[in-house]
Amino acid sequence: MTIDITTYLIVFAGALLLAVIGTPLSRKLGLRLHAIDLPDPGRKVHTVPTPRMGGVAIFISTLIAAVLLRGVYNELSGILVGATLMSFVGFWDDRHSLSVWVKLPLQLVAVGLVMLSGVQVTAFPFAAVNLVVTVVWLLGITNALNLLDNMDGLSAGIAAIASVHFSIMCALSGQYLVGALSVAVTASCVGFLIYNWNPATIFMGDSGSLFLGLTLASLGIKLRFPENVSFVTWMVPLLVLGVPIFDTTLVTISRLRRGLNPLTTPGTDHTSHRLNYAGLTRREAVLVLYVVAFILGLVAIFVTQATVFEGYLVGGLVALSGVVALWRFERPPFWTHHPDVPPQS
Repeated sequence: MTIDITTYLIVFAGALLLAVIGTPLSRKLGLRLHAIDLPDPGRKVHTVPTPRMGGVAIFISTLIAAVLLRGVYNELSGILVGATLMSFVGFWDDRHSLSVWVKLPLQLVAVGLVMLSGVQVTAFPFAAVNLVVTVVWLLGITNALNLLDNMDGLSAGIAAIASVHFSIMCALSGQYLVGALSVAVTASCVGFLIYNWNPATIFMGDSGSLFLGLTLASLGIKLRFPENVSFVTWMVPLLVLGVPIFDTTLVTISRLRRGLNPLTTPGTDHTSHRLNYAGLTRREAVLVLYVVAFILGLVAIFVTQATVFEGYLVGGLVALSGVVALWRFERPPFWTHHPDVPPQS
């Protein structure tokens, strides 16, 4: 299908306007429902009670912009239905703080709905391997975005940067509807960021982070690069979403090393917090991760056009850098066994 730039602009403007208008309304909803994130020095860095229903605005603005696209139900219905269920799981969690053992089965149902629509990894010769990789990818990225939502503006900004790069790739490969959905996600996140930038007046909560995670993970699978081979391009979504992947890997390894359950143990041990420990302000820490995400996105675009040698050389260098960073972030000044609460501002 031919790319229509005008449609992209309309989708962006519509989703942006809906998010800008809808986020203050979501804040009022959060206050009315008492869905408020209270300060906790041992687990969180904010110091004032903050509503956490911003994800409702992100979800609604993205959904309305997407369903207005002609033919969306033919190609993207599974993503939207699954992501909608995921958002409702997050909405309920924002209100009642569900156990991980309650959320996980519901998340698997949402992932299953996405997969039933045909959103599945096909890079491997064995169907069982493709199935397992698809479930791990969709579930992993969904929760990685959720874990990344640990500092003002971080998760929404990283999601916006990732969806911008997905949009560019779709424009280059002619994927009209996938690109338009990526544009809608970008605009919704940007509109929300107006209120979520430090000091935030609202958090997205699980209703937003889970929705964004499953949507971005699905878009990563839907990407197609007809001018290159999947033996190279499989690493493209991993690069674009490299920041949440790195952060989840870091806290998982760190918590296991300390004898903690990585699924149920919250804390101020994420990448952003460690940059804060090292002396950066919270805004600076978030901006550093923005820059890293942007650079990884550019590398991913390069890989879409790279030869096998170039792709694996670049991918190998990125992977090596990630391993070195994992080791470094477990050492001072980024981390000690009993770090102080991150400095304010």
